[in-house]
Amino acid sequence: MATATAAAQDYLFEWEGKDRNGKTVKGELRAAGEGQVQAQLRRQGIVVQKVRRKRFASAKRIKPKDIAIFTRQLATMMKAGVPLLQAFDIVGRGNPNPSVARLLYEIRTDVETGTSLSAAFRKHPAYFNSLYCNLVEAGEAAGILEDILDRLSTYLEKTEAIKGKVKSALMYPTAVLVVAFIVVSVIMIFVVPAFKEVFTSFGADLPAPTLAVIAMSEFFVDYWWLIFGALGGGLYFFFQAWKRSEKVQRFMDRLLLRLPIFGQLVEKSVVARWTRTLSTMFAAGVPLVDALDSVGGAAGNSVYAEATAKIQQEVATGTALTQAMTNTGVFPSMVLQMCAIGEESGSIDHMLGKAADFYEQEVDDMVAGLSSLMEPIIIVILGTLIGGIVVAMYLPIFKLGAVV
Repeated sequence: MATATAAAQDYLFEWEGKDRNGKTVKGELRAAGEGQVQAQLRRQGIVVQKVRRKRFASAKRIKPKDIAIFTRQLATMMKAGVPLLQAFDIVGRGNPNPSVARLLYEIRTDVETGTSLSAAFRKHPAYFNSLYCNLVEAGEAAGILEDILDRLSTYLEKTEAIKGKVKSALMYPTAVLVVAFIVVSVIMIFVVPAFKEVFTSFGADLPAPTLAVIAMSEFFVDYWWLIFGALGGGLYFFFQAWKRSEKVQRFMDRLLLRLPIFGQLVEKSVVARWTRTLSTMFAAGVPLVDALDSVGGAAGNSVYAEATAKIQQEVATGTALTQAMTNTGVFPSMVLQMCAIGEESGSIDHMLGKAADFYEQEVDDMVAGLSSLMEPIIIVILGTLIGGIVVAMYLPIFKLGAVV
């Protein structure tokens, strides 16, 4: 009966009233309805003046960064001795994202009715993956939940930092190419036709570069809708296929690893995430075979996910972790050496953590180097493209004197 009553407390109410001294007081209370709120407040000697159900603001998408911030806040408060339910209240009220506040309220309600924290998290797989839930479950079982949450928040922060750096390195040239395409399109559709009308009155033969640019301009003017439609539709369907098709994902993951320069950046970031994940799982006391279940997906690359599945199969049959990793042929020699030392010394989590730190620093250095390298390269490409068009359009002007 108690469980059913607690389960019915699904709403959050805001109230205002006066206490026994006539002082105005206000607050929030969870209850099944307004009548229950008024009854509880009357028992406390409060004269209720206003009760209303709290309305959450318009929903915003919950990002992995929101989960990382929540985990860090929860770990900090639990280390400070704040009770779990009270910590959820504090974090939920202080979060600017209404979706996160609603999510934390639902989890708090589950925990309040007797559900374990890991089980409450598992009800929301879109935000808490198996790695997150497994670590929380291990922390609850060992009685070290605050330490596990601290490790987990560090892991999430480092993982998001690596993702952000790789995205910024890849987005910079992409954004420049998009801007270049827009500029060229504007020149082809609006600027070149104006020059074409002037050149027609010259009555002289135009140079080959000018004729080529004019032909491109005429194609843009006649079929701009087809160019933009095909390009936009093609990119949309490509990214949808990349998101939904496993074959396309495997192809693109392999292609990204083979790209010149950028392939090394992607590989280092994937290795950093792989080693960081396994190190965190080991430190939490999760068995190796169980830990590998979460490691493959957390790497963010299907090549390493398939390699992790093979490692798991070999480790389950008694093969050493280092040997199983070597057999896949996708891990750098440094990671293999660090893992071998960890196996011999019994400190795999520590050695994998060191490897993760090294590759995270490598990603930082490579992103900084790419940023300084890409700027002159992009300037040369844009200068050649735009400058070539400008020169081609001004070549006939140089013949103007001979025509006159």
